[in-house]
Amino acid sequence: MSQTPEYQPPRVWTWDQPSGGRFANINRPVSGPTHERELPVGRHPLQLYSQGTPNGVKVTIMLEELLARGCPGAEYDAWLIRIGEGDQFGSGFVGVNPNSKIPALVDRSGPAPIRVFESGAILTYLAEKFGAFLPTEPAARAECLSWLFWQVGSAPYLGGGFGHFYAYAPVKIEYAINRFAMEAKRQLDVLDKRLAEHEFIAGNDYTIADMAIWPWYGALVLNQVYGAAEFLSAGDYRHLLRWARAIGERPAVRRGRMVNRTSGDPSEQLLERHDASDFDTRTQDKLQG
Repeated sequence: MSQTPEYQPPRVWTWDQPSGGRFANINRPVSGPTHERELPVGRHPLQLYSQGTPNGVKVTIMLEELLARGCPGAEYDAWLIRIGEGDQFGSGFVGVNPNSKIPALVDRSGPAPIRVFESGAILTYLAEKFGAFLPTEPAARAECLSWLFWQVGSAPYLGGGFGHFYAYAPVKIEYAINRFAMEAKRQLDVLDKRLAEHEFIAGNDYTIADMAIWPWYGALVLNQVYGAAEFLSAGDYRHLLRWARAIGERPAVRRGRMVNRTSGDPSEQLLERHDASDFDTRTQDKLQG
């Protein structure tokens, strides 16, 4: 391992300057709004405020899957929150999610609006609201929720750890990349061994566990995030790849991945979604393969 100058942490850490890198503007050491900005409200009961990052994609996949299943109450407006520009620090967004992270959902179908923040909480809320993609039998439900919370707990190591230091950090630090690459490969191995014995993450049925895990780990092995599939030898995980490809081919997943997306092929971006017709004819043909 190459040697780098030793860093001596200060006795009291202070925020003297931005950290640099692609996502330097999305974090700060204090909470609360930086500016006044009300959130828009569309015509559907479900109002989503998000961006097409892996955490945001979880929820748009879920909503598109609910609509594909025939749940008309799952129609939604998806408003773009540009996190690189600080939209998440507007007063309206902070009112929905005091943690200033996407995605955030407001359900206006009842007498009073209900706010839901954190992607895992939103998936669970929608699954219970519509009675879909979350088993009711106790053992199966526990298995599904265990994998859902596995993803919630693991994502900081994959995205905030490996993805940040490998792809986004302004300085490549060998120790940090090695540390988080080791953990990323361990997590891939956990999933590959699980999927060697089961069609889906939680068992025989497609659930919110798959929807939570695919935008992170499915996208990683399919080389859709970080450009690190070769670096991590992601092709070694054949059971995980089988699952990732199968999930990625679902029309609802392909639609969900487009919503609030701001990067990649423009034909695969739908910055805001307010009606099913927003997926134009050309896109629909492409989604149907």
